Amino acid sequence: MMRKKDRSKAVLTLNNLVEANLLESVLKERGIPHYIRTYHDAAYDGIWQEQRGWGVVEAPESYRDVITGIYNDLSETRE
Repeated sequence: MMRKKDRSKAVLTLNNLVEANLLESVLKERGIPHYIRTYHDAAYDGIWQEQRGWGVVEAPESYRDVITGIYNDLSETRE
């Protein structure tokens, strides 16, 4: 069971599936606990993705800065 301070929270919004897959591979490689959740819902034909972004990375709050840093590094590399 996770301690209260280690509960997962949304730490980063993702724009698309490519970002999600790339970030997930790096987080897994580094052993960083996370869960990637898409906002896609077939019943609503993706309406939530248009409003909120593709999805989010959920992780313990203590990893927010690490995950954000990795995401920023990946974004700079892609440009």
